[in-house]
Amino acid sequence: MSRDLKKVFNYSIIKLTLIPVSIWIISTLVFILLRIAPGDPVDAILGINANEVARNILREELGLNESLFNQYLIYINNLLHLNLGLSLSTQEKVLDIVLEALPASLELGFFSIIFAILIGFPLGFFGLRNKGKKSDYISRVIGISSYAIPPFWGAMLAQLIFSVCFRIFPIGGRYPIFKDEPNITGFLVLDSLLSNNIDSLRDSLYHLALPSITLGFLLSGIFSRSLRINLDNSYKSDYVNAAICRGISRRNIIINHALPNALLPILTISGLTIASLAGGALLFEVTFSWPGIALRLHEAISQRDYNVVQGIVIVTSLLIVSLNLLVDILIALLDPRIEY
Repeated sequence: MSRDLKKVFNYSIIKLTLIPVSIWIISTLVFILLRIAPGDPVDAILGINANEVARNILREELGLNESLFNQYLIYINNLLHLNLGLSLSTQEKVLDIVLEALPASLELGFFSIIFAILIGFPLGFFGLRNKGKKSDYISRVIGISSYAIPPFWGAMLAQLIFSVCFRIFPIGGRYPIFKDEPNITGFLVLDSLLSNNIDSLRDSLYHLALPSITLGFLLSGIFSRSLRINLDNSYKSDYVNAAICRGISRRNIIINHALPNALLPILTISGLTIASLAGGALLFEVTFSWPGIALRLHEAISQRDYNVVQGIVIVTSLLIVSLNLLVDILIALLDPRIEY
């Protein structure tokens, strides 16, 4: 193993050891915040007019009659055994609830990131190519405005224009309610391809188009601004000036010299984009009635279902931390200047 690879390996091990600590801190904060927040799961299940006997019986069945410290110890012990518990309202396994809803959110997030790149990169490149011109200012305004728009407001605006006014796309949902979804992996586009069902593929893409394009546009400003700034800085560097002096064409300089170095900071920003995607998806999925993990989280919060909320937050946090770790390792491999 070379010295650089050994450094990257040691760096990765250190990062991996921090993941359990991060998850423990997040899970503890979620446990505390849910318990001090107003509302009672018993009231959400039985209603506020239920008699005290029924309330006490249900509280004992759900384990809410224990002290907070004992509840916390049981909660941490379950986590150590990879047990997220049962839903307080439906008695389903929380892990099953999360695994059922997660593919919808991951599918939406994946296509949204693709559209964000397809929109943001050309916008940033076009602005830099026409630097100082009217089109440059227009591209900058579009980039800044797209990221400044609240996700729920952007979702409602897209629904109003493309679903209500022009009737191009469905107003919500993931699949036609009168048809049976293909169920192999939970990812409808992939399942349609695996089952060779063209009609199912068309229906799933038709419902996926508006929310993914809308969310992609809202995230595109990050990529357009980052590409423009970093590509501009790379183009002003000494190695690019040397390439210009050697008579290399502008296109080759940008593609082979400036762009690879400009993409490294964008790779870092992509990790933050994923985190912002997870945070902003809650009201976005609710607006589009998208049956993903954020919509399930919204339902669990309204029902005061502690276990489901805790399970969704922990799984989501684990995904974000793991993806950020992957991004850090990739940057360490691609950029020899990184110090460990």
